[in-house]
Amino acid sequence: MEATRTFKDRLFLVIKGLGMGAANKVPGVSGGVVAFVAGFYEEFIYSLQRVNKTAFRLLFNGRFKSFYHYINGRFLALLFSGMIISYFSISKILDYFLQNHELYVWSLFFGMIIGSIYYINKDFKDWNYKSITALSIGVILGISISFLDPAMENDNLLFVFLCGIISVSGMTLPGFSGSFILILLGNYVLLLVDSVNALYDTFSEIITGDFSCIQNEIRVRLLKVLTVFTLGSVTGLVTFSHVLSYVLKHFKSITTASIIGFIIGSLGVVWPWKNTVFKTHDNGSFLLDSRGEKIIANYERFIPELNSKTYFAIGYIIIGILIVLALEWYGQRTKQTHV
Repeated sequence: MEATRTFKDRLFLVIKGLGMGAANKVPGVSGGVVAFVAGFYEEFIYSLQRVNKTAFRLLFNGRFKSFYHYINGRFLALLFSGMIISYFSISKILDYFLQNHELYVWSLFFGMIIGSIYYINKDFKDWNYKSITALSIGVILGISISFLDPAMENDNLLFVFLCGIISVSGMTLPGFSGSFILILLGNYVLLLVDSVNALYDTFSEIITGDFSCIQNEIRVRLLKVLTVFTLGSVTGLVTFSHVLSYVLKHFKSITTASIIGFIIGSLGVVWPWKNTVFKTHDNGSFLLDSRGEKIIANYERFIPELNSKTYFAIGYIIIGILIVLALEWYGQRTKQTHV
């Protein structure tokens, strides 16, 4: 599989990793949807599933080349390179646009999810009472999650490890947003903003010869939190991949229908027209976290008025749909070229 990849294929795989990493950062959007639509979802799950006893035996015996080939190492390396680059580049751009043009960012992703639903559904023909039931359950769970109230921030390392396991599900289960789950768990800002920024700032300082970060207790704490979160994420990736590989092999139709349901349900989270609702004390003042930031309680969704901003937002929804259709067209063309 690796030998057939051209330089162009490898470059596009890194770009897909960029897209997957960016999607994972946005609450309500699932990186797994990117993998599904871009056509590498099953290879992604298969490759992660290869991280097993045999792989560790090869690694501990010093057979690094065999280990690398066994786990489809080039594919994973290119994909995760794109994700890592994304966290320190595209993710920061996304943070800016979410702060300054939030409506249009949500609209773009809303359109991309609609396009994804079309893409996954158009080739799925195995509709029966079982798959329809699975679809319904997926929709209900997806919508229900969007109405849960977030918890308080918690930097206990065991809880952070569990956050890593749970949040990474968005990469393996399309429609299940890991970043939104982190909001519900109260640790989105801590794990995907503060900790990532702390790592970025630390690298920047060390490159310039400044090692004062070692004496910075807050920075050290955040780096420790990020390390534990990463370990939890890796554990979750490998664990979920084994489970998903099994269900995809034995219950593919039901699993696909559930995934479509999750994605439909996630539209409630990504609905562009919403106001952020913050937690308050009994006296009406805002409840603040350890950094003095207002704590999100949930989102208040509403039907927009017809004005220029709404028309622009609808335009971005259409652009989002067209992006997914363009990816589908490119994928079909690539398959025909290889044939």
